[in-house]
Amino acid sequence: MLYRLKRLCTVRFIISLMLLFSVAYAAYSAYYKVRYWGFSFAPKDKTNVWTIEANIQYEADGSPVKISLATPVSSDDYKILDEDIVAAGYKSSKENGRLILTSQPRDGLQNVYYRILLFDNESAKGKVEAPLPPTPEKPVYSEQTEAIANELLELAKKFQGDLPQQLIRLFNQVPPEPTVVAFLPMKKTPKIVAETIERLLSYKGIPSRLARGIKLAEDKKSFAPDLMLEAYIGNRWKLYNLTTGQIGLPADFIIFQRGGNSLLDLEGGFDSSVKFSVLKSVTTSFDLAGKRAKIADDSKNFENSIYNLPVNEQNTIKWLMIFPLAILVIALIRNVIGLQTMGTFTPMLLAMALVKTGLIPGLICFAIIISIGLLIRTLFSKLNLLLVPRISAVVICVILIIQAMTVYGYHFNTNITASAASFPIIIMAWVIERASITWEEEGPFNAGRQILFSMIAAILTYFIICNETIRYIMFAFNELNLVILFLVMLLGTYTGYRLTELKRFRPLVK
Repeated sequence: MLYRLKRLCTVRFIISLMLLFSVAYAAYSAYYKVRYWGFSFAPKDKTNVWTIEANIQYEADGSPVKISLATPVSSDDYKILDEDIVAAGYKSSKENGRLILTSQPRDGLQNVYYRILLFDNESAKGKVEAPLPPTPEKPVYSEQTEAIANELLELAKKFQGDLPQQLIRLFNQVPPEPTVVAFLPMKKTPKIVAETIERLLSYKGIPSRLARGIKLAEDKKSFAPDLMLEAYIGNRWKLYNLTTGQIGLPADFIIFQRGGNSLLDLEGGFDSSVKFSVLKSVTTSFDLAGKRAKIADDSKNFENSIYNLPVNEQNTIKWLMIFPLAILVIALIRNVIGLQTMGTFTPMLLAMALVKTGLIPGLICFAIIISIGLLIRTLFSKLNLLLVPRISAVVICVILIIQAMTVYGYHFNTNITASAASFPIIIMAWVIERASITWEEEGPFNAGRQILFSMIAAILTYFIICNETIRYIMFAFNELNLVILFLVMLLGTYTGYRLTELKRFRPLVK
């Protein structure tokens, strides 16, 4: 038993187990950031932020003022980002989802403004199951009215849809049924129709309520909210258009008030009205992360994360977060594919230089520096210099070559050679020294092949580092670096053939 346990607890097994744990942790962390902080996997994913302004206007009659305005609350349809009140001299409070404003006696025309910032209005749209509300009280009808109500319910059955849709289509039929005309008051308004349908649904034991919604249209000014009907059907509150009977929340549409008989109540004035205006702004989901975390009561975790650092520090960390992925690529190229490069991480440092210079100018500069450097190194080899002075002389020569190319590029307005200063001097000198030694010991073919393989690895790494989506994902979901860590360690336990060796050792494989 102990022997089997020792065989099981190998280095590869332990690293594989840690890799699985890191994958599970990274997956949960990504889910958490998407769910509670609003992160996305697209760097340019935009979120619409809507500013809705309610302008309350009334004539004060000289008595104490009390204003009661229905206001929205955060729901699965949208989240409240911020609220603001512009009402000098008024005291404000919130009671049961309504904004209460009180003031001392006033005279004349009064204007009060209530602003709210919303986002995420399309996150659920009525798809979330709701608990069963209490059974509504059955309306008390006279015998004649009850008979008409039953007749209306029978007439509604000839229309398609569920009962709320059938009633809406019945009441909007042209020409109207005589029974509908007899049941409704002389003055037919959308609110009266909605309240009549609400009472008929209560008569059948179906919970329902009125809802007022606002169409989110940019620069929309001075409009009244649309009246809609909500009914509890199939374990969900369904929203109905009172004109067409269509079910569902329209695109870019929010519910400003649910339930209640009035949008605005006023004491101490007359001729009151409330008009709305809408303004849209666009921001990235990443920029809203801190405010989303605050809404989710998770601001402490966000404040202690790298995403709360100043912008300069965040930009530095963005580059650091992409390097582990580049290191993994180099490890795969060397240990799995089997390409021999000039140094282990020389290709990654060259890729960083290519990011500053651009791919084509950087490759041209690299070729020029390496070619001239190899010629100078060949001359040094005939002088029989010691190792350290020889490498030092090569470094100085690389500096002089880069200096000459930069001056040449400036005077002749050649951007290609002017970018030579971005290459790491010591690395270039080391590549020249390694290539020269390989040339002397293994021939020019092997030296040229290693330089070529180094540039291929550098180009692959360059495309990874320059990819905006990859950089964003590695920064936003930096737990992936733990997965990369254990992948690199797992590569360290690989002892099989490299891809480039399969041809050489094909007889042994057979």
